[in-house]
Amino acid sequence: MSETNRAACSDGDEEQVSGAEVIAQALKTQDVEYMFGIVGIPVTEIAVAAQKMGIRYVGMRNEQAACYAASAIGYLTGRPGVCLVVSGPGLIHALGGMANANMNCWPLIVIGGSSERSQETMGAFQEFPQAVRSSIYGRPGACYVDIPADFVNLQVNVNSVRYMECCMPPPVSMAETSAICMAATVIRNAKKPLLIIGKGAAYARAEEGIRKLVERCKLPFLPTPMGKGVIPDNHPNCVAAARSRALQFADVIVLFGARLNWILHFGLPPRYQPDVKFIQVDICAEELGNNVKPAVTLLGDINAVTKQLLEQFDKTPWQYPPESSWWKTLREKMKSNEAASKELASQKSLPMNYYTVFYHVQEQLPRDCFVVSEGANTMDIGRTVLQNYLPRHRLDAGTFGTMGVGLGFAIAAALLAKARNTGQRVICVEGDSAFGFSGMEVETICRYNLPIILLVVNNNGIYQGFDVDSWKEMLKFGDATTVAPPVCLLPNSHYEQVMTAFGGKGYFVQTPEELQKSLRESLADTTAPSLINIMIEPQATRKAQDFHWLTRSKV
Repeated sequence: MSETNRAACSDGDEEQVSGAEVIAQALKTQDVEYMFGIVGIPVTEIAVAAQKMGIRYVGMRNEQAACYAASAIGYLTGRPGVCLVVSGPGLIHALGGMANANMNCWPLIVIGGSSERSQETMGAFQEFPQAVRSSIYGRPGACYVDIPADFVNLQVNVNSVRYMECCMPPPVSMAETSAICMAATVIRNAKKPLLIIGKGAAYARAEEGIRKLVERCKLPFLPTPMGKGVIPDNHPNCVAAARSRALQFADVIVLFGARLNWILHFGLPPRYQPDVKFIQVDICAEELGNNVKPAVTLLGDINAVTKQLLEQFDKTPWQYPPESSWWKTLREKMKSNEAASKELASQKSLPMNYYTVFYHVQEQLPRDCFVVSEGANTMDIGRTVLQNYLPRHRLDAGTFGTMGVGLGFAIAAALLAKARNTGQRVICVEGDSAFGFSGMEVETICRYNLPIILLVVNNNGIYQGFDVDSWKEMLKFGDATTVAPPVCLLPNSHYEQVMTAFGGKGYFVQTPEELQKSLRESLADTTAPSLINIMIEPQATRKAQDFHWLTRSKV
């Protein structure tokens, strides 16, 4: 008799528990609250058991979006969300989400079903504490747990199962005292200091300490895209409107959970001064010294290290002069850039441009809302106009530049807002191309009645597209496969009808007045989701960027 059959037949009078129930209980013991996935053989029973244990299960339409949603839960809560998939194609579809979680350093557990194993019984189910620990300790990331099919349906004596205690929160590590002293000295001696606040600082819940440091020392700061809101975007020391100028001329830059990758131009000239001094604060030793040799490295929990720096400046108070030439340069550039953006936003021509759209959206956005954004120009321009006032309230394509994350992220944020009963809205700003990656998740949004507001900024293409007349004229010269530029999408696609097909509200808007009205109505309705399809100029682009190349300048 096999081990499986022996386990099932022994102690027949004792209370039995299935493998699926053991898995669900193990997850519940590890404080897992959310599971996303698409069920099938052999994992359906796991989802059912999870719901019985009080774990919220959200059935998605694609494993990729499910994985994005689970990873966003990990970022927003600090405990991993679970993505449940079948073997083979299901797992393959989830790989994009796993890669994205690893690049963003977000905790995630993916559970996949596999073929049966006939040689092992249930015993102590220890994989989940190990997976949770691996996902949240050090630099967070994705973990995969493989569940053989026979484990799922196996019946065992309930008393034979031993559950491991909940994994403890990650230990808090601090930087060396000598390195803290050195960093403080470098900051004090800076002529043009700059703090860069990354999403690592947001994940570390370092907002209170970093804000104290900024205000106590009167330092300018620049958030990375998902670092927005750690300190409110409207803080007087935020120099995001002069980003290029701040990066290029700073002589000391302190990185709080921000990596010198493509988002920050690798920390290299000509985007930076050749002799700029970097102070890196990071939880991951392997990250220190990437691309540029830092002047000081502070290895440790970002929140703890920030408090260490504050203690150093408490001992010997210091402030950067608010009336310095550096502050004057930054303020002047911020003023001119903001004026240029405002001029673009005030244009009355139709179709609208990006700045006009985002100006009117920003006017109505609740201050405590979650902003989810993806797309090319849609995300890049939207980041400069749409404000964040709270930490961990902006989610976008991230370090991996992943398109398709938007609806999964929005679903995760909306579920949390609903569970916490905060009344916070989720505004998901999508390019029309980005929406196409996971547009069928609109059905998921409607099924769970999540009052998400989707804004599809529609320029008929990837980067740029054609209007209807130009598209028709182009097709006179041949089949679309041979004459249509690869960046083009079908003009004037009615994406709002995807929402109305599932019972939500859809709007097709072409003017600022229509945009204002539809957004006002969507915000007023807290009971149903909506999609506003916003037509803009197909050739619309972002304003010219400020960047100095030695003696030449591009403005």
